[in-house]
Amino acid sequence: MNIKQLYILILFLCLRSVCYSINLPEIIENNVYSDNIKTVQLFREGWDLSNPVVLLNSDQALAFSFDDLSAEVKDYYYTLYHCDRNWRISQLPQQEYLDSFIEFPLNGFEFSVIPMVKYVNYFLKLPNEDVQFKYSGNYALVVFDKNSPETPIITRRFYVVDPLVKIDARIRNATFDPVDAENQEVDFIVDHSNFPIQNPRSDIKVVVTQNGRSDNALTGLKPMFSDDKLLEYDYNEGNSFSGENEFRSFEFRNYKFTGVGVNSITYHKPLYHVTLKTDKLRVQERYMFDDDLNGRFHVELHNSDVPEVEADYMFVHFTLPMDNVLMGGGVYVFGELSNWQCAKQNEMKWSMERHQYELTLLLKQGYYNYTYAWKDFADNKIKTYTFEGSHHETENDYQIFVYYGKTIDRYDQLIGYQKFNSLENRAFSSKRF
Repeated sequence: MNIKQLYILILFLCLRSVCYSINLPEIIENNVYSDNIKTVQLFREGWDLSNPVVLLNSDQALAFSFDDLSAEVKDYYYTLYHCDRNWRISQLPQQEYLDSFIEFPLNGFEFSVIPMVKYVNYFLKLPNEDVQFKYSGNYALVVFDKNSPETPIITRRFYVVDPLVKIDARIRNATFDPVDAENQEVDFIVDHSNFPIQNPRSDIKVVVTQNGRSDNALTGLKPMFSDDKLLEYDYNEGNSFSGENEFRSFEFRNYKFTGVGVNSITYHKPLYHVTLKTDKLRVQERYMFDDDLNGRFHVELHNSDVPEVEADYMFVHFTLPMDNVLMGGGVYVFGELSNWQCAKQNEMKWSMERHQYELTLLLKQGYYNYTYAWKDFADNKIKTYTFEGSHHETENDYQIFVYYGKTIDRYDQLIGYQKFNSLENRAFSSKRF
């Protein structure tokens, strides 16, 4: 080991210890650590329903925003961490991809101008004058208060892709369940003909996600066939997802009118309350297509060009009738509105008096998708089909990420990304299939 390598190693270890002193988990996920923080969004600029993915050395940018309901301007700062494919902080020192500074003030903010609930809307564009992306890969955006830098306020994942390989995919009924027909199989090809790889079977890793979820992502897949140009991932089992069901929806863009999925909007000082229509189990129901947002939400206010600062917050009431309380797990309202997590904040409570599960969330006006999920306390797996049913016909988005990295490398390059839709990608465009 030469002097330069020794210096980099020492620097990395120092930075790693600083990182862990900020109380970041070993595996970084999308998370909010303050009850005052609401409506966290990160997407490709210009399309708030997009995945937070940009191409390296391109004009694409990410838009990040959130609301602070304390309504006071805070001394918020942000930093970035390069992560490996498993969302652990990589061995690249921060100074190597953030130049000389590693933390930056979050100066973009506006006060709400109409709502009953006062808030400060913070916003950030990436890359910017302070931050440029030098490496491809997974990144974590971390927001913290300068007065308490050891405690993160927000952690958010995003991706920077260097498109060195091509990906083609087909989504079909899962091979191993032709009778039940509840699952969707994702078969795909990675074409690395323009990116020579000496040991592609060991140096290439793929991750497949459904609708942006991380809890049920497929990892560890090995190609069934490979040559000097193609890697073929065509399994009979192991590359499938539960088809799930179309998401439930509601919208409350105007407090004077009830929108989709809403039973009533009433005012109880000091806030408006949105009572959704009573839901029901869909396990035994036949599949019905719905043009949903695949679990996402869209901030929107009737007759407003700036809903970011004019939309109000209201209490939204969810109800799911159930004859008896369920044991051995928890019932949750699930989707992007819950950070795709089953946490205390979105766990429903059983009402013995009304024989139903109930939850109230404080949400910003707009259009929302959601579903009901069961989290088994034994294995911690999240299962929406327990209440929603599952169908191979369901329209879902699938994201395929291709990483390259040898054991001795300091980081995983993200060399390929593609999004596929289950209705649009029923056959390969590649001649090989």
